[in-house]
Amino acid sequence: MASNDETTGGGALDRVAAWQALTPLMDLVTPMALRVAITLRLPDLIDDNGSDIDDLAAAAGADPDALARLLRHLISRGVFTEPRPGTFAVNDTAAQLRRDHPSETWRWLDLDGFGGRMDLAFTGLADTVRTGRPAWPAVFGAPLWPYLDANPELSASFDATMAADDGYRELAEGYDWPALTRVADVGGGTGVLLAELLLRHDGLRGVLIDLPDTAARGRRYLAGRGLADRCQTIGCSFFDELPGGADAYVLNRVLHDWADAEASAILRRCAAAAGPSGRVLILESLSGPQADPAAFAEMNLRMLVLTGGRERTVDDYRALAASSGLRLSAVHDVPPRHTVIECVQAGA
Repeated sequence: MASNDETTGGGALDRVAAWQALTPLMDLVTPMALRVAITLRLPDLIDDNGSDIDDLAAAAGADPDALARLLRHLISRGVFTEPRPGTFAVNDTAAQLRRDHPSETWRWLDLDGFGGRMDLAFTGLADTVRTGRPAWPAVFGAPLWPYLDANPELSASFDATMAADDGYRELAEGYDWPALTRVADVGGGTGVLLAELLLRHDGLRGVLIDLPDTAARGRRYLAGRGLADRCQTIGCSFFDELPGGADAYVLNRVLHDWADAEASAILRRCAAAAGPSGRVLILESLSGPQADPAAFAEMNLRMLVLTGGRERTVDDYRALAASSGLRLSAVHDVPPRHTVIECVQAGA
């Protein structure tokens, strides 16, 4: 039988081992510190030669002591440097978080924008797991889509965040778009995907369909790309009757926002508009469990927390299409990120 000293020593070692193993999973300090740094625009405000903490705090609208503590914690995690006491500088990692960096990673971290708000919704995760309902309404007071409608600045941030996470160039070149004449992008945001398609395929015409405020922003965006005469914009919900006349109705990362009942209703509207000679194209990220199990699992949980939606496999989409009067006719992987699931009417 072990002595009290041995038991105590073993328990202490067990606690240290458990802490070392679990700390990377437990730490909320670093993720929040990084998001606060982005929200305060610190990578952009720090001078190339380094900035004094008092000057930086004044520019960021922050308390100097609190800001220094934040920065020193991030330095311990490899973000920013302190070349001289009280002077802070941007290193290669922090430089990737500037707002002019081509990755636009900052959009996913800014607590004043949609990316950061998405993460704050996870403070309601326990309620979601207990009830099966999305956390966004409990955290922010309204479901995601009405909340965005009531907050135009956040809605614009949502559009920009979705556009930044695109892979649209590969998508525009990785499917047989030239076989089509008129494409309707249903729930197409401000028309970023549609613009890529039209600019790369001269014979193509487009229809952008989204809620009225978003469609109005899309009209301005498309006009700015010189596409006003090749693309019609229509403000309506995809739960309502959709205009006919297109030979393909595109749902680009729309259906994963919704549970099966709503997703099937959207598909039925698209199927009715496409008619027997048209097709419905479901565009989703190439993140099935076979492609990337971790990405699939993370996004599946994220969609539940945000909207009550879900990630689906190709077989899931096959069943969803069948419940909506459609038949899955082809699947096209477009590396590195997308899958195009082609559907036609079941009797076609």
